[in-house]
Amino acid sequence: MKFTAFERKTEGTGASRRLRNIGKTPGIVYGGEGQPQLIELDHNALWHALKKEAFHSSILEMELGGATSKVLLRDVQYHPFRQQVQHVDFQRVDANTRMHMKVPLHFKGAEESQAVKIDNCMVNPVVNELDVSCLPSDLPEFIEVDLSGLKKGMSLHLADIKLPKGVKAVTHGKPNPVIVSVVVNNVAEEPAADAAAEGAAPAADAKAAPAKGGKDAKPAAKAPAAKAPAAKK
Repeated sequence: MKFTAFERKTEGTGASRRLRNIGKTPGIVYGGEGQPQLIELDHNALWHALKKEAFHSSILEMELGGATSKVLLRDVQYHPFRQQVQHVDFQRVDANTRMHMKVPLHFKGAEESQAVKIDNCMVNPVVNELDVSCLPSDLPEFIEVDLSGLKKGMSLHLADIKLPKGVKAVTHGKPNPVIVSVVVNNVAEEPAADAAAEGAAPAADAKAAPAKGGKDAKPAAKAPAAKAPAAKK
């Protein structure tokens, strides 16, 4: 992906506010052999570019002052409630230096797995992106994960994923973390259990109540006889 940046000659809070008021976004590009450089970008073009997944996880070509350089998006600052990008950071890329980058995971085939089709389970992704280390030329836009082999009670670990050539996962102390877990879905079983419980309740009530005129029926108690009034002397 390509984008155009312009040299920014002013800095500070006031200068950045004035840029935003005229539809520009202040930024900076650093790293590599060059010095950090202040830049500005068209806000609307940047806003639409940030909606694309590839803009966050791919090597970008930045045109600045008639020259093109390869950079990575490193940080974006948004306004708390407005649809506005406050500031953006880019890092220059050295073709011979390994870099760390978060790459999104794309899952496929879950609907065709035995866990979903037969066992009515739910596939729950534990992570949606993976931290990787690689050369800039080997950086993938995304990593595809096949879930068609999942079964009930299984979990998909990092070791089960085939990484692209030249790409190594950075696990931060966890050698083989869980990527996807399979959860048993009990929603379909609850209505049947509730119906059985409702059917058992009337039957239990009918059994407990004695039938009219049966052997277990107790005769109704007789009302006491009224006493005759005493005779007057």
